[in-house]
Amino acid sequence: FDLNPHLNLGNQSKPYAYTYSHGDSSPGFTNCLGTLWTAKDRYLWIDLAAGPVDYGPALSGDGVLPRGEFHPLAALHGRPKSQKALLRDLASLVWSAYQVLLVPSLRIPVPFETSLVVQFIHFHGSESGRDSSGLDWKQIQRTFMDEANEGGLLLGDQSLRFKTYEVSFSECPICSFAVSRSINSYTSRFLFDNYTLIVSEYLDSKRLHQILTDSADEFRRVAGIPEEEFGRVLPVYVFDLDYHMLLLLDRYHQSVAFKDMVIAVRTKNTQTVSDYSCNGRHVFTKTRELERPLVGSILQSMWGVSPTHLLWSPRHNSTLVDYTWSVGQTPFGPFSEISSMSFVQKDAARRNILLTSLNYSITSAIDVIESIAAHGGDRKLLKPSRHAEFIQRWNLYKYKLDKAVSALSHLDFKMALYYVRSSDHDLYAIHSLVYHASEELEASLVCFKDPPFPWTSVSLSAAGFLALFYVYARRDKLFKNKRKQF
Repeated sequence: FDLNPHLNLGNQSKPYAYTYSHGDSSPGFTNCLGTLWTAKDRYLWIDLAAGPVDYGPALSGDGVLPRGEFHPLAALHGRPKSQKALLRDLASLVWSAYQVLLVPSLRIPVPFETSLVVQFIHFHGSESGRDSSGLDWKQIQRTFMDEANEGGLLLGDQSLRFKTYEVSFSECPICSFAVSRSINSYTSRFLFDNYTLIVSEYLDSKRLHQILTDSADEFRRVAGIPEEEFGRVLPVYVFDLDYHMLLLLDRYHQSVAFKDMVIAVRTKNTQTVSDYSCNGRHVFTKTRELERPLVGSILQSMWGVSPTHLLWSPRHNSTLVDYTWSVGQTPFGPFSEISSMSFVQKDAARRNILLTSLNYSITSAIDVIESIAAHGGDRKLLKPSRHAEFIQRWNLYKYKLDKAVSALSHLDFKMALYYVRSSDHDLYAIHSLVYHASEELEASLVCFKDPPFPWTSVSLSAAGFLALFYVYARRDKLFKNKRKQF
C-alpha cells in the first residue's frame, strides 16, 4: 500500500478509477472500473485515493462492494468517523487479500499426475461449426501453455497437452438427446405496460453432467477419442447450438466446472443483461464469447483453483462471497474481461497439488498409527531391531513433512514437492515394517475350563431357604400366645 497520511480527497474536484479493457462504457457495454490490480508476478497494488467504486449483485445477494453504508476507505474521502473507519477498513482489506489471494481455498482434491490432458470436444450444428469467433481453441491453449512454459502451472516433470475434436449434431443423436433432456424452463415477471409473465429456458448442468457420465463411452466413440493410458484427462464439452434464444447453464452460467469435466454452452444470442451492476450500470454478458469462462472452468477442474469471489469459512462452515478482487486480471467473475492469469491462480494451481499430496500422506500415516495401536502398540508389535528402524523412519518422515510445509510457506513449490515425494518413501517403508510384523504374529486360542459347580454356596442357600420355609409353616405354634387358662 502506498498511503500518504496527509492525503485528503474531501475537496477533490473529480474522482477517478482504473479501466481494465479498451473502450468506454456504452448502452450495450459496461466497462467496469476498479481501484486495484493483481499482476502476473507476486505483487498487487491498490490505489487508496481512487474511487469510490461499487460492483456486485444488482438486486440481491452477497459480496457487494462497498460493504455497509459508506465507502470502505472513508477516511481518504472525508466521510464521517474517518480515522477509525480507515484503520478498520485497511485491516479488513489486508485480511481479505491474505485469504483470497495468498492462501485461497482448495476447491477439490488434486492428485499429482505427470501427464495432464485437456480434450476440447466441440458439438456444433451445420452453421455454428464454421463460426469460431468467441471460441478460439488456440487462444485458450496458448493461455495455459505460456504459463506452463514459464513454470507457472506445472510441478516437477508434469506435462500438459491439448486435443481438439469436432462433432456435428447430425452425426450424434445422443448429443441432441442430452441437450433436449436437460432443458428446463422458469418464469419471470417483467413490468412493461403491466406485469407480464415471461417463460425462459435454461440447461440443467447436473442433469447434463449425469447423461455425459453415463454415456461417456458413446460420446468418446462418436467423437473418435482414443483411450488415454496414463495421466489425468479432463474433457471439455462445448455445445454450440443453432438456437436463437438465450440458453445458459443453470440460468446464469456460460460454463460450469465439475470434478471430472467442464460443460459450456452458447447459442446464436450474442449478449444479455446479467444480474450484476458496476458503478450504477448493469453488466452485460457476451454469451458468444467462451474463452474466459472456459479458462476459469479448466482451472477449477484440473487444478482445483477457487474463483476469486468465493472463500470457504470454517467459522461459518459455508462458502462466503466477496467480489472485492473480481476486477482486473482474473478469469473469474462477471466483472473481468481478461482471460490471463495473475500470480494468484498460478500459485494456487501448484499449491493445491502439494496440499492434496500432504493430506493423502498424513491420512495414510494415521492409518498406520491406528493399525499399530490395534496390535497393542509399537513395542509389542515390532521386534527390537525393527522398532529401531521404525523410529528412525518415523522421525525422518516428520522432518520431511516439516521441511515441505516450510518450503510451501516460502512459496518454494519445487522444494516442497521434493520433500513430499521423498517422504513417500519413508511412509512406504513404515507401511512395510508394520505389514511384515503383523504377518509374523502367531494367533493362539486359549481355552478356559468351566469353573466347578459351587456346591457350598448352593447348599447354604438351600439350607437357609428350608429353614425359612419351616419357620413360616410352623409360625402358629412357634409364635402362639400361651395364656394361662382359668
